[in-house]
Amino acid sequence: MLDNWLDQLLDDVTPSSDHGRLPFGHYRLHGPGILELIPNQAQPGARACVLSAAVHGNETAPVELVGELLSRLEAGLVRLGAPVLVLIGNPPALRAGERFISTNLNRLFQRDLTASGEEPDRARTLMSAVDDFFTRHATLPPLHFDLHTAIRDSRYPRFAVEPYAVEVTTEPAQWQWLSRAGIQAVLHQHCHSWTFSHYSRHYHGAQAFTLELGRVAPFGENDLSVLRPMRALLEALSEGHEPPGAPAKAMSFFRVEHELMRESEDFALCFDEATPNFNEFSPGECLARDAKAGDYVVGQHPQRVVFPNAKVEIGARAALLVVEVAPPT
Repeated sequence: MLDNWLDQLLDDVTPSSDHGRLPFGHYRLHGPGILELIPNQAQPGARACVLSAAVHGNETAPVELVGELLSRLEAGLVRLGAPVLVLIGNPPALRAGERFISTNLNRLFQRDLTASGEEPDRARTLMSAVDDFFTRHATLPPLHFDLHTAIRDSRYPRFAVEPYAVEVTTEPAQWQWLSRAGIQAVLHQHCHSWTFSHYSRHYHGAQAFTLELGRVAPFGENDLSVLRPMRALLEALSEGHEPPGAPAKAMSFFRVEHELMRESEDFALCFDEATPNFNEFSPGECLARDAKAGDYVVGQHPQRVVFPNAKVEIGARAALLVVEVAPPT
């Protein structure tokens, strides 16, 4: 059944059953795009694992990666040894091949959300699914990997975003796991951002990251071979094993220094639209012009740009400006 669960979701077909058996456990569907895998026996190293993909509907590589994992679990090639919640974030946008339907879902994961509409309703459904999952498995350490691909090229094609949460410290082992899984850089967030991974970290104390796994491409055009190390990490977590690690210092680390916000209709970024993530700009260069906020000019030391997008809604973030920092010790 897991073999065609994603196909049925893409075709907007309701499965004939909401539960079934696996070689080393069973599964239950809690709603469209919400699949829980429950092992017959959790292993000693098990965590309560949330794996989410397609929070943006045009990001297909993570969906294909999750599909590979599910196929291997159903075939018994991976022995389920930890509870895993698989979430397909925005099925309507995924079917349409669009980033979102009406608004960016990955800015809505906040418990006092009052907005209405397709994405706000989906955010509430996903938050509830995560709450219920972590409650059901409260004896296990919570973990959440939110899998994405970026809309542009990057100096570091595979990088992690560590959400901001004063009350949660990232375990050193997490950096080692991500390094072994092929992550090339880490971006430390500097404030609450209300992304999906931030939700799990802020409200549940989870080890949680947004993982950017290359560039956006249509289904069938993703090179999953470069994601084999990441699949190995997801398989180890699904088996309830301690994943292998590599030195964290193999990755580059960055800290957000400034958020460029779009404050008016008359807004523009002052660099080429094809500029890759982590491109460096020198002191004195103008990066943005806004009729309300004015110009933004790089100060006394260089800054790199991440997630630039001049077409965001007014009041939304148009880019992050970051500086390199030392790896954690």
